[in-house]
Amino acid sequence: MSTLTDSEDEADQRPSFGDGKNQMLQTKSGQSRKRPHSAISAFGDAGTEEKKDDWAPNAFVRDKTENVEMSAMAKKMMAKMGHKEGEGLGKHGQGRKEIVEASTQRGRRGLGMVVAGLEPKNVDWDFDREKIIIDETVEWLPSYRGEVPDITELLEWKIIGPKKRDIDDETNFCSEESLMMVLNGKNVFDQLEPEEMRRARTRSNPYETIRGAFFLNRAAMKMANMDAVFDFMFTSPKQSNGEPLVGPEELLYFADVCAGPGGFSEYVLWRTKGESKGFGMTLKGNNDFKVEDFFAGPPEMFEPHYGVGGIEGDGDVFNVKNQTKFRNFVLESTDGKGVHFVMADGGFSVEGQENIQEILSKQLYLCQFLVAVSILRTGGHFVCKLFDLFTPFSVGLVYLMNMIFDQVAIFKPVTSRPANSERYIACKGLRPNKQSVQHYMHLINVDLNKYMTAVSTEDVNDIVPLEILTNDKPFFEYILESNESLAKLQAISLKKIETFTRNSQLHESRQSDVRSKCLEKWKIPDRVRAAPGRPDPNTMFRSLVNDEAQEMFEATGEPLGLETLEKIKCLSSYRCMVRGDGPSYYLLGCGRSSVFKWDGRQKSKWQKLDGFRVELPSKTLLEVQAVTELRGEGKGQRRQTTLHVVDAFFLCGEDVRSKSFEERQRKLSKFVKALRKPTRSDLTQLFKPVTFPLDRVKHIFENLSMRVVKGSANKPRLCYKEESGNYFHPSGLTFIKTVKEPWIIAFSKSTRRQYWYNIQTRQSIYECPPESIATAKDCKLSMLTWTWTDGVKVHPDQEREDSTMLSGDQFMRYIHKLSQA
Repeated sequence: MSTLTDSEDEADQRPSFGDGKNQMLQTKSGQSRKRPHSAISAFGDAGTEEKKDDWAPNAFVRDKTENVEMSAMAKKMMAKMGHKEGEGLGKHGQGRKEIVEASTQRGRRGLGMVVAGLEPKNVDWDFDREKIIIDETVEWLPSYRGEVPDITELLEWKIIGPKKRDIDDETNFCSEESLMMVLNGKNVFDQLEPEEMRRARTRSNPYETIRGAFFLNRAAMKMANMDAVFDFMFTSPKQSNGEPLVGPEELLYFADVCAGPGGFSEYVLWRTKGESKGFGMTLKGNNDFKVEDFFAGPPEMFEPHYGVGGIEGDGDVFNVKNQTKFRNFVLESTDGKGVHFVMADGGFSVEGQENIQEILSKQLYLCQFLVAVSILRTGGHFVCKLFDLFTPFSVGLVYLMNMIFDQVAIFKPVTSRPANSERYIACKGLRPNKQSVQHYMHLINVDLNKYMTAVSTEDVNDIVPLEILTNDKPFFEYILESNESLAKLQAISLKKIETFTRNSQLHESRQSDVRSKCLEKWKIPDRVRAAPGRPDPNTMFRSLVNDEAQEMFEATGEPLGLETLEKIKCLSSYRCMVRGDGPSYYLLGCGRSSVFKWDGRQKSKWQKLDGFRVELPSKTLLEVQAVTELRGEGKGQRRQTTLHVVDAFFLCGEDVRSKSFEERQRKLSKFVKALRKPTRSDLTQLFKPVTFPLDRVKHIFENLSMRVVKGSANKPRLCYKEESGNYFHPSGLTFIKTVKEPWIIAFSKSTRRQYWYNIQTRQSIYECPPESIATAKDCKLSMLTWTWTDGVKVHPDQEREDSTMLSGDQFMRYIHKLSQA
């Protein structure tokens, strides 16, 4: 079986076809690989028959045969030196009379070596006839309207036959002329130095200077390009009725398969601004995810998983057990629903067998499709890199995907170099009837793990009968047209590279304008990539909060007791949460493990967080409390320290201080969930405690109990049980007023609706007035704190009670009184 390289970016790769000769090529990982032939010469050169179609490559080339004459200035200077026209340069007029030609030496080739077909020539390129596309359009496959066959019928479609290792006769889905154009490229490019070829390619491609913008690599910009063209169906997915696929309480979940080093994911994390969580599986090694190089998006919200062994696995996508482990991990992490979209960008090493890359890549195509279908939720989307689509096996895979998705398209973005055979399949809206196709793909992969070995003489040649593929006229015509148009685009681009190689003075002057227009179209800022510098927490904090009042950070809340209980006038205006008995402080994230803490006092400074290993996105400011949680009983009891996140001020650079308490809590819930990494046992987990409305505060008391815990000398201690089943020692309750004076929130018994009431103007309104929203500062300054010190009885089994202190029974009677008002 060939080895996966999971190549995400073809920055240094040649077009993926050729005659199999063993020319060497440097890949992006720095490893040498054999370079395939370029596909050009089906149309020939000077002296051969030219195609007359508008797209014929030679139609873009113009010869410049102007005679080169010595300038008048040069003649005048030589005459002054005594030279006579028609004589040599020697003292007595002897010697050479012809003009000495400029050197035509190219690169590091031997002196005087001439590459046939690429001799330096004064040729030009007809730029006016080459169309620059900014507003790309997508042609979707006609939707499949039939019934999806059951697994029994699908298995009858599979054809096992002799192993086929040639593609010359695969003309069912393209013309013989186009196939030959792709397979029989000119040999001249194989004699070029890689750098010489790259220079010509860079100068000729109008989209070349887009590169990776400020992202990790060019692959990120391919994803940005496709996301925009498909109306942001990946980073802002929608259902068939136009409603958002992601609920208001949900994260956007995505998966990145065979896509190291991770440019696709970096783009998605940047675009979604901390509102997403990514899962990745790729091969370990040189092409692993380079999460540390995600400068644009928060890498803390991306979690690699490599199948069996989790973070210690190998990431081989062909391995059935790896597929199962990764699927289970993703489903467990998404509440059993699956991700909203999957991206796949795998590459495959075909050294020495470039002309049959499609055949050798069949299992990679299949496994990327299979993993995607297994982890996508209903309505989810998928995008995957492909190369040629000439064989019935590859086309059959497209047919199967068209069965189970609402829409499917074959698309080549402008950020994909036009001289290669790369293209993408985009699948929109997974249907619920995927089971039989998913099972079928799984069984085919089991077969391929047996047949794709060196000793096997058999292979899975067809997975959908050829007559089904060809008799489905709309499908057949779509695939045919796609292959033909991409082959023509490729031929034009390769001819252009040839022309630019022969004439080093040529340059694509439209590159700068094209870059600006494309970035604007795709909503990508035109700025350079820059690595984050060494974080300074004090500087970052000042830049975030500006002149925020110090009193907000020092506020610990007004004590709640018998004499202050009546400050709570309306149940619906407050939320409360249980506090642990650990220290509280502020956390500032400066990226990854650069996390700092501060106690809120003006005279104190930010200090490196010690005792915990936490990773936070840059420009994140939280209020937290360290809480020791317990699980189990007796000798089997276990302790773990977590950080309870009480409130948020900045999340991934977003200022959330002015948002309502409810909105901050919603964002905080998603943020904490995105940071949770089950594979990272070395990290201290963040936890967002539940906030209760006061009409449900009795649930807090119902979860209180007296337990014997380690270190309590066999004396029961008050414990609070969380939703997770863990418990901790509570120190009291914090009450947060979620509306600003003079507004309160009340509940109408007649309409059974919540409304806002201004106690000064007596105005009532059902929609939340903006001026009533309590900001983070308002909540901090109006906070009430009920501390459960010794003598405060909140559980029946507590022995000591101080009558001067507010008890649980007194508090509940007061709450009941307010609820009846």
